[in-house]
Amino acid sequence: MQKKKKSRIPEFKSLEEEAEFWDTHDVTDFMDELTPVKAIVHLRKPKEEVLTVRLQSGIKQRMARLATQMGVNTSTLARMWIIEKMRQTT
Repeated sequence: MQKKKKSRIPEFKSLEEEAEFWDTHDVTDFMDELTPVKAIVHLRKPKEEVLTVRLQSGIKQRMARLATQMGVNTSTLARMWIIEKMRQTT
């Protein structure tokens, strides 16, 4: 029987602690610990507005890599995350 390898991703005490961790670590360094999931996002109506968000170059590049791995474009991934966060806070 194989022992389960200890995760290098710590247990977080708060969302702020988790956010700080991911702000200073690259998720692609932990790909061997992640489980792929399929996500379907249904937008209720066509996009009517545009929002410009300024990001540091490194953050945008990391986001673009993640979006590619997920099979979506960077803008779609940003929109998915915003919608997900809004659902969590309402």
